[in-house]
Amino acid sequence: MISPRRPCVIIAALCHVLAACQDSSGPDPFKPTLDIAICDPSAGPFSSSITNPYFPAVVGNQWVLEGTEEGKAVVLRIPALDSSEVIAGVSTRVLEERETQDGALVEVSRNFLAQAPDGSVCYYGEDVDIYQGGVITDHEGQWRAGVSGALPGILMPANPAVGQAFEQELAPGVAQDRVEVVAAGETVTVPFGTFGNTIRFSETSPLEPGVKSTKVYAQSLGPIVDDVVRLSGKSP
Repeated sequence: MISPRRPCVIIAALCHVLAACQDSSGPDPFKPTLDIAICDPSAGPFSSSITNPYFPAVVGNQWVLEGTEEGKAVVLRIPALDSSEVIAGVSTRVLEERETQDGALVEVSRNFLAQAPDGSVCYYGEDVDIYQGGVITDHEGQWRAGVSGALPGILMPANPAVGQAFEQELAPGVAQDRVEVVAAGETVTVPFGTFGNTIRFSETSPLEPGVKSTKVYAQSLGPIVDDVVRLSGKSP
């Protein structure tokens, strides 16, 4: 899913080396239960109006999540822009993620989302700008469906439930996030409030073996936990 926080370049490079050194002939422990074919461009019609209750990326909505990582104050702003882009022939909604650490901009990504006929949110790629000292230095993790063999994945199922597993990003060698729904109905407290109708994702990637990411979404609200950051505000 969508998360702009990535390991530093050295760690990321090491992860790729470790992934390459793994025995490719061994069994893959990840077993998807949801078929990403629901997000194939031919499976439409798709909508750029994202109304899934666990990820309502309605134009004008903005989430603000805050936390601390390695002693730095992290702020993540996620607005659903009044902007669309055609990816692989599908009109997608643009969802921006803008991360600062101690007030300095470190990453901006533009994520491309489309809603399938059943209500699933499909992930069609992201443009990534990574900053150092106010200057763009990298585009690590950037991908688009239909380019270099990349396929759209499932960002949020229509009816998320414990036990579901699905591919969120499928851009070989670039972005291959995988999700398992590991909990539902937990009561979770964040600075913005306490919520009971939640689902919790555990995200992994074969490109970063051993690394796990945790995200929590609240019904009718959207993301409330993204690893170290917690929802502190939302508009409107």
